[in-house]
Amino acid sequence: MPLLDLPAFAAALPARAAIIGIDPGEKRIGVAVSDTTRLIASSLETIARKKFADDAAAILKLYDARQCAGFVIGLPLNMDGSSGPAAQSARAFARNMLAKRDVPLLLWDERLSTAAVTRTLLEGDATRKRRGEVVDKMASAYMLQGALDAMKEREA
Repeated sequence: MPLLDLPAFAAALPARAAIIGIDPGEKRIGVAVSDTTRLIASSLETIARKKFADDAAAILKLYDARQCAGFVIGLPLNMDGSSGPAAQSARAFARNMLAKRDVPLLLWDERLSTAAVTRTLLEGDATRKRRGEVVDKMASAYMLQGALDAMKEREA
């Protein structure tokens, strides 16, 4: 299955099934999951990056355990909307995930997700250590929630 745009991604999903959100960073991968009605995204786990095969196996284990129907992968575009090395890396990660599991996959703009989550954690007086522990999985939930909200807006 190719990388899909939002309308094609939404159309490819069953009526009720969770989807998994992935924020692939250089050192860690944030993972989030939606509920089966795709209203709410919840942070799930942070995976320390190793080899792609190990990372994919950990993600697919979470995917299968929650009977997910598709992936939303964060695409870190530059502020002007252009693609830099991080976006190219996310696209390669998405293509490699599709080679492992041929399911609906959406790349979603996540430009400000980490900044928004970090700001929230700072406002909540989270320590630097605590922010480091949770920022990636919370950023994946923030990104996934944006995609879920856009799909709901499309339905309305």
